[in-house]
Amino acid sequence: MLTKKLPPLQRFLSLVSRRASHAARQQYDVIVVGGGHAGTEAAAAAARVGAETLLVSQKIQTIGALSCNPSLGGVGKGQLVREVDALDGLCGRAGDWAGIHFSILNRRKGPAVWGPRAQLDRQRYRTFIQSELLSTPRLTVLEGSVEELLLSETNPEQPGTHRVTGIRLANEGTPISASSVILTTGTFLSGSLFVGQSESPGGRIGDAPSSAGLSHTLRERLGLRVGRLRTGTPPRILKDSVDLSLAQLNPPDSLPTPFSFLNTHTHCKPEEQLPCYLTHTTPGVERVVKESLHLNCHIQQDANGPRYCPSIESRVVRFPGRQHQVWLEPEGLTSDLLYPQGLSMTMPPDIQLRLIREIPALHRAEIHTPGYGVQYDFVCPTQLSPALQVKSTQGLFLAGQINGTTGYEEAAAQGLWAGVNAARSALSMPTVALSRTESYIGVLIDDLVSRGVTEPYRMFTSRAEYRTSLRPDNADLRLTLKGFEEVGCVSPLRYQEAVRVRDSLQEAQAALQTLSLSNPKWRKALPDLRMSENKSTLLTGMDVLQYNGMTFEMLSSAFPESLSRHMEFAQRLKIEAVYKPHCDLQKKEIERIQKEENMSLPQDIDYLTLPVSMSQEVREILDRVRPSTLGAATRLEGMTPAAIVHLLNYVRTAARRERRTQRRQKEEREREMCAREAS
Repeated sequence: MLTKKLPPLQRFLSLVSRRASHAARQQYDVIVVGGGHAGTEAAAAAARVGAETLLVSQKIQTIGALSCNPSLGGVGKGQLVREVDALDGLCGRAGDWAGIHFSILNRRKGPAVWGPRAQLDRQRYRTFIQSELLSTPRLTVLEGSVEELLLSETNPEQPGTHRVTGIRLANEGTPISASSVILTTGTFLSGSLFVGQSESPGGRIGDAPSSAGLSHTLRERLGLRVGRLRTGTPPRILKDSVDLSLAQLNPPDSLPTPFSFLNTHTHCKPEEQLPCYLTHTTPGVERVVKESLHLNCHIQQDANGPRYCPSIESRVVRFPGRQHQVWLEPEGLTSDLLYPQGLSMTMPPDIQLRLIREIPALHRAEIHTPGYGVQYDFVCPTQLSPALQVKSTQGLFLAGQINGTTGYEEAAAQGLWAGVNAARSALSMPTVALSRTESYIGVLIDDLVSRGVTEPYRMFTSRAEYRTSLRPDNADLRLTLKGFEEVGCVSPLRYQEAVRVRDSLQEAQAALQTLSLSNPKWRKALPDLRMSENKSTLLTGMDVLQYNGMTFEMLSSAFPESLSRHMEFAQRLKIEAVYKPHCDLQKKEIERIQKEENMSLPQDIDYLTLPVSMSQEVREILDRVRPSTLGAATRLEGMTPAAIVHLLNYVRTAARRERRTQRRQKEEREREMCAREAS
C-alpha cells in the first residue's frame, strides 16, 4: 500500500476540472460540503458504500490540508484513527505515507491506552488524500462555495419537518440535487479570524468563511439551535532562528508503528525520521500575556474555547505561576518551519514575537506566520440521531467541528460514519449505528447526540468505560468484518485480510489453550518464569502468557512445533492474553447493568462526597436530581456510562456491607438473648 506513485497536484487539478464540468448537470446520491478531514472521509465512505457522490470544496488545493497542527493520533485520538482505518477510511494510510516522526504515547501504561501518534509532512499528507479521492470510483470533486440548501416537501413515510434535496452554489443559477447532503464546514460556518484587536471574516487564514446563506438556512429555515465556539493556532517559527541546543531532544520510536492494519511499515524509513524538541514557558511569558490582555479581543469573547488545547493566554489566566510545556514540531522533511505546540495565541503580532522570545530556545526566533484565533458556528449535536442525521430534517447529515468537536481524528471518525449513513439512506438502505461497547467512534457519537457539548469535544481513553476491550490493536477484529458484512464500506481486499488475521489468531489461541501443563513442567520448560511453587492447577499457554516478563517469543522457543508458525502475531497474542480476564469481566459488567436497571438508589446518598471516581459535574447532577433508580440515573443529561458503573458498584458494595452489619447485629442480639435465658 506504500509503493504507489502519487500524481502531482497539477494532474489532480486538471482531472478535477474535467469532472467538475459535468457536476451541475448531474443528479447525485450524496453531496458532501467541505474538503477537510470530515469531508474527505465522508465523500470516500459514501462512494465506497455505492453512492454517486459529489465533494464540494471552496478551494481544490486545500482538500486534505492540515489546517492546524502537523500531527495525527495521540491518546484516544490514535484509537479513532485505527478504527477509521479498520472501516477502510483514509487518514490512517495517509498518516503512514506522510509521517516523519512516529511514537506510541502512554507506553508505560497498558496497551489498551497506548496512543499511536505521528508528526506529518503537510504536503505529503495533502497529496495522498487528494490522490485517494481522485482514484475513488463514483466520486466527483467540484470547486465552489455553497450558498444555500435546497428544501422541498417532506417524505410522509419518514420522520422530520423539513427535507433537504440538494445545494445551490454561490454565483450559480443551476441547483445540484441529491438525496443526502453532508455538511462538514469545520470552522468556516460564519467563521471570524482574530489577531489582537482586529477581526476579519474567515475560517482559516487566507480562506473566506462559508456563505452567510448557509448559516441562515440552518438557523432560520430549519430552526436548528446553533451556538458559537472558538479555537486558535500558534505562530509558525523559522527553524533556522531557533536554538535547539537549549531544548530537550525527543527522538521518535526506533521502529515506527503504522496506523493502518494494511501496512507493515511506514513510508518514512526509521533512520529518516525527524526529532521533536521540548521546552517550557518562563515567568517572562506570563508577564507578556498579562500586560497584553487588553489588546486581545479573542480571549475576552464569551464563546467557549477548547479546554484541552487552550491558548497560552487562557493557560496563564487559569493557572497563574505555572510552567507550561512547548513542543517544537517539524512541519515536513524539507520545511523550514517549526510548529510550537502549546503556544496558540491571538495577541498582536509584535507582542507574539516578544512572548516567544521569552523562551530560551526561542530567544532569537523569527515568526513566519502569526498565530490567530477563530470563532465559528456549530449546531448543537443533541439534534442529531446516532446516524449523524438531523432529526428534524430528512436528508441532512452533519460531521466534524460543526457538531462541536475539535481535532482531525474526531472529525474523520464522524465524517466516515455520516458518509456511510448518508449513502445508505440515499440508496434506500437502513442507517446503522455503532455502540459505545464496540468502538470509540460509538463513544464519540453517543456522547455528542445524547449529552451535547458546552465546549469543543475531544476524545480521551477515559471517556470509554469499556476501553480494555476497545484497544488500538484489535480495531480490525471489532469493525472490519462488520464494515464489510453489515455496513458495506469495507473493500473485499481489506475484509479478506481481516478474516485471515481473525482465523490465524483463533488458531494461535487454540494452540496456546491446548498447551496445558502442571506447575513443575512449566518451570522446567521456562526456567526464567517466576511462578509460585504452590500452584497445583494445570495452566494453559494463554494463562502463562499473562505473566509479567513472559513473551510469545519465549513460549515459541520452548514449544516451537506448536507455536513457531504464529510468530507474526506475537504482540497481539500477548495483549489478548493479558486483557482476556478484564474483557471477560467487562462483558459480565455490561450484562449486570442491563439487568439491574431497576435497582433502587438510596435517597440519603451524599453524591458530593461519594468515594468513587466521578467528575464534579456528574456529582452535582446526581445531587440535584437524586434519581430513584439506576435506570433513571442513566437517562440524566450529562451522566456518563463510566459514572453509572462506579455508582452501581458502590451501591452493591454498600448493600452487601449493610447486610453484613445487619447479620452481625442479629447474631449479637441472639447471643444476648441466649445469655439472658441461661442466667
